[in-house]
Amino acid sequence: MNENVFKRNELLAQKTIKGLESRNMRGFYAENREAALKIALGLIPEGSSVTMGGAMSAFEIGLVDALKNGNYNFIDRTTFADRHDAALAAYDADVFLSSANAMTDDGILVNIDGNANRVSAIAFGPRKIVMIVGINKICPDVDSAMKRARNVAAPCNVQRFNLNTPCSKTGACADCKSPDTICCQFLITRYSRHEGRINVIIVNDSLGM
Repeated sequence: MNENVFKRNELLAQKTIKGLESRNMRGFYAENREAALKIALGLIPEGSSVTMGGAMSAFEIGLVDALKNGNYNFIDRTTFADRHDAALAAYDADVFLSSANAMTDDGILVNIDGNANRVSAIAFGPRKIVMIVGINKICPDVDSAMKRARNVAAPCNVQRFNLNTPCSKTGACADCKSPDTICCQFLITRYSRHEGRINVIIVNDSLGM
């Protein structure tokens, strides 16, 4: 990465961390994926029960493999016969892993969900939320963050899941009511009532969708 770009990203991350702190959330800066993994494991005590939403960023930094191979009770939702049971297991977990579809540079988190298991767990339930967020997801305001979530993250995810929506063909949101739409529930987290519950690791790398 170009040195000037790296420094610009670091300054943007530090600004966003201050915004998170003003909203009763904790922010951490990781200069690369290896540093992000170290910070994440430092936030998750050994023996913790851990589950997750569809956070590709957690896979990309090696966190999921580290939890599966370490001294943790990793609740793998893919092993559940019933998806509803898998979603309910998250609400009593010590730690829930996620990312954000977008966030503002003053610390507001934006997430969109199809089944609502991810956004509902972020809002309430698990004792601690650990988010892995690439620098590519930081936007200047809520409007641009929402546009990113709907026009970048959502089309990429429906293509990944091979769903039949207009955005899977055009790459842009059509505000559709398709049976396959994943834009069902919108969660904007502007403040955390519970100090230390939401922890956001901002990584100086492009991660996730």
